[in-house]
Amino acid sequence: MRVKQFLVFPKLPEKIRPLQEMSQNIWYSWNWEITKLCIRLDAETWENCDQNPVKMLSQLSQETLEKAANDDGFIASIDRVYQKYQDYISRKNWFTYQYPDKVDNKVAYFSLEYGLDTGLPVYSGGLGILSGDTLKSASDLGIPMVAVGLLYRYGYFRQYLSSDGWQQEKYVENDWYHMPIQPVKDEHGKPIIVTVDFLGTPVHIQIWKVSVGNVPLYLLDTNIPENPSKYREITSVLYGGDKDMRIRQEIILGIGGVKALRALGIEPSIYHMNEGHSWFLTLERIRFLMQERNLTFNEASQFIWSTTIFTTHTPVPAGNEKFDAVLVKRYLEGFVSKLGLDWKQFINIGKVFSDDDKEPFCMTVAALRNSAYANGVSELHGKISREMWHHIWPELPIADVPINSVTNGVHPRSWVSHDMDELYESYFGADYRNKPDVLTAWENIEKIPDAELWRIHSKRRERLVFFARKRLKKQLRRSGASQIEIQQADQILDPQILTIAFARRFSTYKRGNLIFSDIDRLLKLINNKEFPLQLIFAGKAHPLDDPGKDIIKEIYHYTKDEKFNNRVIFIEDYDINVAKYLVQGADVWLNNPRRPLEASGTSGMKAALNGVLNLSVLDGWWCEGYADDTGFKIGNGEEYDSNDVQDHLEAEMLYNSIEKEIVPLFYKTDKNSVPSQWVKKMKATISMAGKGFSSHRMLMDYTKMFYVPGIEASLKLQKDDLALTKSVTKWFESMTKSWDSVHIKDVHIPEIDSTIFVGQTFPIKISIALGEINPQDVSVEIISGKLDSQEQIQDYTPTKAEHDNYDEKADASIFSGEVTCLESGRFGITVRIIPKNDNLPHTFKPKLIQWW
Repeated sequence: MRVKQFLVFPKLPEKIRPLQEMSQNIWYSWNWEITKLCIRLDAETWENCDQNPVKMLSQLSQETLEKAANDDGFIASIDRVYQKYQDYISRKNWFTYQYPDKVDNKVAYFSLEYGLDTGLPVYSGGLGILSGDTLKSASDLGIPMVAVGLLYRYGYFRQYLSSDGWQQEKYVENDWYHMPIQPVKDEHGKPIIVTVDFLGTPVHIQIWKVSVGNVPLYLLDTNIPENPSKYREITSVLYGGDKDMRIRQEIILGIGGVKALRALGIEPSIYHMNEGHSWFLTLERIRFLMQERNLTFNEASQFIWSTTIFTTHTPVPAGNEKFDAVLVKRYLEGFVSKLGLDWKQFINIGKVFSDDDKEPFCMTVAALRNSAYANGVSELHGKISREMWHHIWPELPIADVPINSVTNGVHPRSWVSHDMDELYESYFGADYRNKPDVLTAWENIEKIPDAELWRIHSKRRERLVFFARKRLKKQLRRSGASQIEIQQADQILDPQILTIAFARRFSTYKRGNLIFSDIDRLLKLINNKEFPLQLIFAGKAHPLDDPGKDIIKEIYHYTKDEKFNNRVIFIEDYDINVAKYLVQGADVWLNNPRRPLEASGTSGMKAALNGVLNLSVLDGWWCEGYADDTGFKIGNGEEYDSNDVQDHLEAEMLYNSIEKEIVPLFYKTDKNSVPSQWVKKMKATISMAGKGFSSHRMLMDYTKMFYVPGIEASLKLQKDDLALTKSVTKWFESMTKSWDSVHIKDVHIPEIDSTIFVGQTFPIKISIALGEINPQDVSVEIISGKLDSQEQIQDYTPTKAEHDNYDEKADASIFSGEVTCLESGRFGITVRIIPKNDNLPHTFKPKLIQWW
């Protein structure tokens, strides 16, 4: 059957068309003024359309639209907001002023999911929300970023619970023509299509565009008529299907994504891979450089390494994406052969131990090998990542493994309630909105009167309770509950009492049920007549995670237990909208993962920006955010060998913190009925989160540490037909070939046998055999510091030794340096040699290091 397709658009009056334009830019999601306009048009339709302005405008009656167009006050409001929108789009921002010579150098950001707004459900959870906040802050800061992802026909699943509390999943098809996204077309009005070869079949990919302020996000779609059904389904479901489906998705994202940017005429200077899912992009970049710029594989790989950033998010080896070598070969053998590699060479890129034939191909390992810049997402996670992957650089001490850390952050105006946002603007000044790079603006929180801050926060708690009741009624109607049960939902929760929220993915390590470890103790807290508390839970388990579903089921049964007095509730189908109500209205944000399995965590940051106090294990970001005045901790960062012992001890600490710290502080009020000491903590946590844990701070860190150095490397390496790339590659090949001849013959320390005192400096002479290597091509570093019980040097900063001369008699190059003993105790000294080349970000390459 043939079907002729055409689109029908709403007929909007001319005066309302600016609202339509703004609805096509995700900018609306962090600007409350647009929401107010939509509510004024039709509040009920706004809610029924999932707060999606594109869908709402398509469903309003012509009568409603004409009435609005004739309302002078409404049109004046549209014009005012539209002027703000135009000012935002045209404004010069932080990056432009800091790096005016680099505004034309694009940063390509790749991620498997993006959480931008409820009305565009192509995300699952934290990784997607982080990606979305990254794009929003890039736009705010003027960073020249372009993003790539996949367009999922069904997105992630929608959650509902059975009558027994077991998680059920349903998949709702997305209607792109009623969402803030548009197909990208060429000058003839035809969709731009690129292809990727799958087993000899060209798979066609259509490109769609989402505008995130000034940042374009391109989403790739294989669900088009040109493709057979088995390939149309590649972009059907996020995190669905088996490994075969996942590798096909990641090939589309990586190889297809680079081809899409090329088809759009976009040539990024650097690429940022958010997790290892997009690593295949390096293959397409290498292929292009080899075929179009006549580079060798090693030359192309060197250029790609110097211009790639990789962020890892997973603190456990099992959580990193791995594929069986047979599966990888099935889809990529033909592609790899065009690169001139034999299969073993290629497959070893994704393996830690090249001689282990059973080791699967790991996308994280491949990404680490192909990225000059790599980072974890908190200080602790950076440390854990260096420990996890140090076998890739076996000769390096763990502390020197080239994996840095950039702690995650969140986009403030996407997560701060509009009530609190208006309060902040009143006291923080214009910098709060117009110059988000001025992080010190958050220190103005102290100017807000305690009573005013508490009033706004109490208002948000009330809204959270009313929202929870509304959602519960919806859940009850769906499950076929009686009218009496539905009416009783109005008695659930109390808008005036201490409210603790737990909302995140339900995985066993996150321990969503830890607070139920001692039911009798918890009941005393919940039902305390003078100082009660209530618990709100939300979150999804992965469809295949039955243990996670068991935890949800357990909590669901507690919500039905009359002993809890309607003070425990589980909100189904956790999404951005639910998350906003929770982080804006709770009093305490509970987080109790098993340390160190929480790489970062960002929900607590969102809560903190709203003055919600965190009660958390010292894991992820909270290791950096916690102080006595910013919130509460569970334990002191201990790690345990026994899960049972850990659960028992940390449940005890959790209850103690609630009983002895949280409850007394919350209910201790002054003569104005304001809990002044609680509000003091609120102010401290808001200042802490605003200055240290916004995605603006995060992206400024990325820019200074990785983006700008990467762009500069890209510009240098591309000059004169990539002459420097070829030169550096030849240099590395030469160093690798000659490295076995490098060894340290002698280290002379004259004063080593005499008494050494703190502050004393003494000289060191090092005799090195370099073979054919030029002394200017190596860095000789003296490593010194205190020794631990295993004779390992701790907390050192390498000291560079300088080349003095060549000793013909000893047939060695002589280097000298000095060491200063800064503290007393056992002291150690050693020396290492690594390659040195100022044209590279660093020279920590596997096997290219020599120790004394």
